[in-house]
Amino acid sequence: MRTLTATCCLVCALAAGCAMAPLGPKDGELAVPADYKRWPKFLSAVQRPDAKQVREIYMSPAAAAATASTGFGPGTVFVMENYAALETTDGKLATDAEGKLVKAELLRVFVMGKGAGWGQEVPESLRNGNWIYASYLADARSKGPEDLTTCRACHLPLANKDFVPRYDEHFSAARR
Repeated sequence: MRTLTATCCLVCALAAGCAMAPLGPKDGELAVPADYKRWPKFLSAVQRPDAKQVREIYMSPAAAAATASTGFGPGTVFVMENYAALETTDGKLATDAEGKLVKAELLRVFVMGKGAGWGQEVPESLRNGNWIYASYLADARSKGPEDLTTCRACHLPLANKDFVPRYDEHFSAARR
């Protein structure tokens, strides 16, 4: 009987430990994938004059298989490069012949990834489904100083778009 009780306690302890173990990486733990520049673009040259930025957004091959009706599945990763918009000597934002902002230096690299059970340690009021976030400096190795709750708060209103900004824009362009 003692052996059975000890075995039951061990099984319960292991089960409780497994239930408490994190199911995946947490915010800040996703590395910048080395090959992301070979990935398809989610959106290119996103114009953000309000932030004085131009953004390039890459999506993993898993994301490229998504549809507007299914959303993005586990294994999806987005990498967003934030570039400063070039300013002219008079402080205005420089534009090219098409009227688009001109990229200057790379400021930050952000990573957004989705996996089963990811992000569950985040308070429910800020949870973005199974998405997690990371921020890096321009070298794509040094952690950025951003508070990742800012990322979560910005993406939170997009629950019906799988928490992905420009969801409709992407899928609209993909159909063309």
